[in-house]
Amino acid sequence: MKAASGARPLATSASNDDALARESALDYPGWRVVLAAHFGVMVSFGSLLVFTFGVFLKPLSAEFGWSREAISRAFAIGAMTVAVCSPFLGRLLDRYGARRIVLPCMLVFGAAFSSLALLTPHLWHLYAIFVVLGIVGNGTTQLGYSGAITSWFTARRGLALAAVMAGVGMGSIVLPVIAERVIEIAGWRAAYSVLGALIFLLGLPLSLRYLRNREQPTVTATAASNDGAITSEALRSRVFWIIVVTLFLASISSNGALTHMAAMLTDRGVSAGGAALAAAALGAASLTGRLLTGWMLDRFHGPRIAMLLLALMTGGVVLLSQAHTLPAGIVAAVFIGLGMGGEADVTPYLLSRYFGLRSLSTLYGLTWTFYAVAGGVGPILMGRAFDLTGSYTTLMLVLAVPMLLSTLLFLWMPRYPSGAE
Repeated sequence: MKAASGARPLATSASNDDALARESALDYPGWRVVLAAHFGVMVSFGSLLVFTFGVFLKPLSAEFGWSREAISRAFAIGAMTVAVCSPFLGRLLDRYGARRIVLPCMLVFGAAFSSLALLTPHLWHLYAIFVVLGIVGNGTTQLGYSGAITSWFTARRGLALAAVMAGVGMGSIVLPVIAERVIEIAGWRAAYSVLGALIFLLGLPLSLRYLRNREQPTVTATAASNDGAITSEALRSRVFWIIVVTLFLASISSNGALTHMAAMLTDRGVSAGGAALAAAALGAASLTGRLLTGWMLDRFHGPRIAMLLLALMTGGVVLLSQAHTLPAGIVAAVFIGLGMGGEADVTPYLLSRYFGLRSLSTLYGLTWTFYAVAGGVGPILMGRAFDLTGSYTTLMLVLAVPMLLSTLLFLWMPRYPSGAE
């Protein structure tokens, strides 16, 4: 037990049976929290900004004459800001709960994203907005909601987290198509305005109505506050660092491919509409991957599922590097989407099973720091590779190798602590 996390047993067999019956009921209040979180993450930094960024790459370049590397640097700035701020957001979430952090972050995020419609020809303007987006961004993502979700669910935790992350999948399906369509009809400024409005129409109202951590009786709450590893114990565990390393390596490749996928396919003769269709296919696969992963996490050992997801993602990156037609691009996007969608569910699930709930948001925030740094580096490397060579192929093949090798690290993951299975 101590070698894995230092945490106390998380549940007994009898309490698991009780939790299963309670959490399977459709009128269980936790599912309303899941509903709010689903739509919240659908229009969050991790969905709205990430999955539409590539759609705006060419319009911004054409409008202002900026290089792809220069525009990609904005994504990196946002990612690096997320990396710096995520541990602090995690600490605040553990201390104050989701509601007090998510709602103000969503307000600021919505206003900042909408202001992209007012961009001027100065790159510093773009970069400044992405700094603001990065500061509050992770307060709008699954990081902001995971602590609340895990406080409501034990036996159905994998399914609940999957239902939340399905919001990212839904966003990745519809948001790039909406962005592409509005750009065609009214231009990129109107597209930023429309997408920004969705934050206030879809994300904010439900979170305002339903988002809250589960209230515990005084005695139970005292026990729950001591349930799990403290941050320093987790940082001494190989389990935590295996999760971090695999996230870092996967993030460089997957985010680099994701942010440049639309531009890559159109460079190879695929229409803009076809590239948006490939992005939608990635989103559909991401949604499917999340739901399947949530179902599997409640039934099978999480590290083995993570290995499968990383292998799928690696295969998708390799296929995309060779894709010169729309069908090939869609197949590659599906593989990447299946892997990315499931991996997003696995991280908070594994952290809660190995280390408990005591410092969950803080630990999740720390993993996001590494993920975001890699997520910022990947698009810059892709942009630099294209600006220097006119091609993405070689770099994508190079980046796929360490991601594939990282799957082997999960062979060193132990069983969950006693009582957490």
